[in-house]
Amino acid sequence: MNKSGPGRRFPLVVLTSLILALLLVSAAPNDAQPAVRQVLMLQSFDRGTLPVDQFTNNFRIELVRRAPEPVNVVQIVVGPTGFVGAPEQVVVDYIRSSFLDRPKPDLVVAVAGPAAVYARRYRQELFPETPILFASVDRRFLDDAPLGDKEAAVAVDNQFSRTIETILQLRPETTQVFMVMGSGQLGRFWRGELESEFGRFHDRLTFVWSNDLSLQEILRRCSSLPEHSAILYVSFGTDAAGAAFPDEQLFAELREAANAPVFAGQSVFLGHGIVGGSLLFIDEMSRDTADVAVRLLHGAAPTSIDVPVRLPGQPTFDWRELQRWGIPESRLPPGSLVRYRAPSLWSAYRNTVLSALGVLAIQSLLIIGLLYQRRARRRAEAESRRNLALAADASRRLTMSALTSSIAHELGQPLSSMIHNAQAGRMMLTAARATPDAMGEILSDIETEGVQAAQIIDRHRTMLRGRQLDTKPIDLHVVIHESLALVAHDMRTRQIEATVNLSSRPCIITGDDVLLQQVMVNLLMNAMDAMTETPPVRRRVTISTEARAADVAVSVRDAGSGLPAQIDGALFAPFVTTKAQGLGIGLTITQTIVEAHRGTIDARNNPEGGATFTVTLRRSGTQEIRSGPASVA
Repeated sequence: MNKSGPGRRFPLVVLTSLILALLLVSAAPNDAQPAVRQVLMLQSFDRGTLPVDQFTNNFRIELVRRAPEPVNVVQIVVGPTGFVGAPEQVVVDYIRSSFLDRPKPDLVVAVAGPAAVYARRYRQELFPETPILFASVDRRFLDDAPLGDKEAAVAVDNQFSRTIETILQLRPETTQVFMVMGSGQLGRFWRGELESEFGRFHDRLTFVWSNDLSLQEILRRCSSLPEHSAILYVSFGTDAAGAAFPDEQLFAELREAANAPVFAGQSVFLGHGIVGGSLLFIDEMSRDTADVAVRLLHGAAPTSIDVPVRLPGQPTFDWRELQRWGIPESRLPPGSLVRYRAPSLWSAYRNTVLSALGVLAIQSLLIIGLLYQRRARRRAEAESRRNLALAADASRRLTMSALTSSIAHELGQPLSSMIHNAQAGRMMLTAARATPDAMGEILSDIETEGVQAAQIIDRHRTMLRGRQLDTKPIDLHVVIHESLALVAHDMRTRQIEATVNLSSRPCIITGDDVLLQQVMVNLLMNAMDAMTETPPVRRRVTISTEARAADVAVSVRDAGSGLPAQIDGALFAPFVTTKAQGLGIGLTITQTIVEAHRGTIDARNNPEGGATFTVTLRRSGTQEIRSGPASVA
C-alpha cells in the first residue's frame, strides 16, 4: 500500500508552518528596533569658544531629548582652529572616510559662520543629497547666496550696531571703541562687515581694530586706552601670531588688564567681565535648532522650514560691572534685567540675625530657669549628670569612630551583591531574556541585601544615639554577639582570635541593651589595644558567661601586657589611661553604666599574662532596677 498520500504530508506541512511562525515572531523584536539617525555636525571652532560650546552642548541634549529614535552625532571641526595647517581637501576626505563603516548621515549641521562657508564650498563632495542645517550662524555668512533646496537655516543677527548704541547710552562721553577680534579669514570678514555697518557712528566715535595684533599686544593696548574709551569683543579664534586661546582665559586676562568697560553681544559672556546689553540667548537658539533638526530627520523638506532670524533679546547687565565703571542704573534701557546684584544687609545676614535672636531667647529662658533653682546641690547634681551624659556620649562616639572601617566592610558585601544583581537584571532586560521568575529572584536578592544593609546601619546608628537608661528584659548572650559583630572587622585586621564560652543556662537580666553593648565594646576594644605588642599567634580574647542563682558574670580576658602597677586603685578614675591617644574616660563610663544596672565591675591580672575584666549583673526577677532618667547617657 502506498503510504505517501496527502494524509502523511499534512503533519509535515503543519510542522513547517509552525517553524516559520516561530522564526517570524523571534525576528519581530529586531525589526521593531528603531534605526539610529546619523547626524554630521561641522563645527567652526575647537572647544574653548564659549558661544559655540554652549550651543553645541545644549543642541545635542535637546536633539536626543526630542527625537523619538536614537541619534548618533559625529562632530568634526572644520574652522580655523581645527586641522590647523591641513588643506581643506584633506579635511573633506577625512569627513567622507568617517562614514565608510557606518550609514551616510541623515542630516548635516554646520555650526557658526566658518563651518557654514566650508559646507557650502564643498557641498557637492560632502553628501550632496543630505539636508544641511546652518545653525547659530550670523545671517551675513549666508548673504552671498540664497538657501538651496536641501538647505535650511536657524540664523541670527548679532546687531553689533545695537551694542554701540548701548555703549553711547550708558557712557555718552565715549569717543573711542577698541574692537577685540581674531586674525585670519574670520577677523578680516568681521572687520569688513562692521566697518561698513559702523559708518553712521564715525562723526562720534573712532574705531580701533585689533585683528592684526597678538593677544599680548591686545592686552597691552587695552591697559592704556585713552579716557572715554570702551572695548567691544566680537569673536577671536586665533591672534596675529596664529595662537588660539579659550574665551574664558581671554576674558579673564582682558578684564584684569582693561582700563575701560568691556561689551559683547552674547549672553554666555555675561558674568565673565562684560557690562551687558541686548544679548543673544544661546539656550533659546539651541531649542529652536533642535526642533528644526527633528523635523528634517523626519522627512520635512528644507524649503518648508522658515525660521525668523533671531535677534538680541531683553537688555541684561552685570551689576558688578555697572558698579565697577560707575554706570548709574538710571541710564539702562527700559525693561532691563540686572543680574549678580549684591544682596542687602538684611538679605545677606537675615538667618544669622534670626539665629542670634533665637540663641539669646533660649539663653534668657535658661537663665530664668536657673534663677528658680532653689538649691545649689540640685544644680550641681543636674550639671554633674549632664556632664556624665556628655562624657558617655563622647566615649561611645570615639569607640564608633574607631570602628568606621568595620561599618564600611560590613556594608560592602550587601551593597556589592545588590549592584551585581542589578547589573544582571539590566543585562537580562537588554538581551530580552528576562523572565518573571528570574527577575523575581533578582529583586528578592536585592531586597534581602537591602534589609541586611539597613540592619547594619541601624545597629551602628543606635550605638551613636544619646539616650537615657531604658530597662527591659534582655539576653546577655545576644548583647555579646552583637558587640562582637561591631568589632569583628577590627579583630580580623589586628589578627586577634575571639573565643566565646557561653553558659548553657539563659543569662536574662533587666537592663538597657544599647548601654550594655557599649560596656562590652569598650572592654573588647581595651583588650585589643592591650595586645598591640603581643605576637599574633598569642592574640586571643576570651568572652565567658556564668549564670549563677542570683546574678550573671561576664568576663573579658586578654593576652596582653596586663594592668600596670602604677594605676592600681585608680583604674576606673576619670582621665586615668595608659594609652597615648586615650581620653581616660572609657572605663569610668563603663563602671557608671554597670553601677546604674545595680552591678559591679572589677579587673585583675592573669597569672600567665594579660588581664581579665569581670562584670557582675543581677539576674532578672531578683531585684527591680529603677528606670528613671537619673542614669547615664
